[in-house]
Amino acid sequence: MQSRDPLQLVSDSIPRLRGATARVAELILAAPDRVASGSITRLAADAETSPATVTRLANHLGFDGFPALRTAIAMETGRAAQAGWQRDIGSAIAVGDSPEQVLNVLAATEANALRSALAAVDLDAAGRAADAIAAAGRVHIYGEWGDAPPAQELYFRLLRIGVPVWFHDGPRSAQVGARQLTSGDVGIVVSRSGDNPAAAQFLETATNGGALGVLITGEPDSTAAGLGAVVLYTGTRNGPDWTGFFAGRASDVLTAGLLFVLVAQRLPLRPAATGAEPDHPFSTDHPQNGSPR
Repeated sequence: MQSRDPLQLVSDSIPRLRGATARVAELILAAPDRVASGSITRLAADAETSPATVTRLANHLGFDGFPALRTAIAMETGRAAQAGWQRDIGSAIAVGDSPEQVLNVLAATEANALRSALAAVDLDAAGRAADAIAAAGRVHIYGEWGDAPPAQELYFRLLRIGVPVWFHDGPRSAQVGARQLTSGDVGIVVSRSGDNPAAAQFLETATNGGALGVLITGEPDSTAAGLGAVVLYTGTRNGPDWTGFFAGRASDVLTAGLLFVLVAQRLPLRPAATGAEPDHPFSTDHPQNGSPR
């Protein structure tokens, strides 16, 4: 019996418990971390009963007294915390790692992702996408949640050089935008996983309207990739945890930045590209940059 999850044992036993014993069980389930680090006396006091009642509950559950039950609970809560950490953050970084170790791991994962992008990004495809964007009557970009930062960055950059561009971070607005796209327009999606149904629908709608569909993704074999006329695989697959996602995001940002610069190369220099406002740091009228010639 003791090989089972002790918290599940406590939960299963509650319907058969009464009075003070039931209160002890409920306290264990409500605050297992407190029980795992506390004493039998404190648990008994919290339940307004005696230590003997706590011992009887432990024996009822199949444990050789409260210390054995407490140890099992501590082990189980520790395993749960570790599993949650690995599920969310990954195994490359440990809970007890120093800030320096965390920084080194994150920097290394980004560096590896950028190297992978150098080998994986299809430059011919990026050039075709840039040609279409530079000549487009309308460009609509879609990216939500974790995919929004590189998508929105691309939007801001294209807008600044005069491209008629709109950004959508929700499925409803994305569909409205996609339905406006016709021949000569471009629909761009950033989707790290490529399995976002809204992203696939955006590309399908844009393509059916005659627009060029462009996908920036970490999964070149995904559903969305099958719907994009131009697929820019960024070189890092979509990882199962945040550390992997973080690494892939670096390659997504690099690819979106590449696309922006390629578009800028194809467009004549416009006032927005140099900073139309004199006090803007990129303006040629800014004191730090000297007077225009």
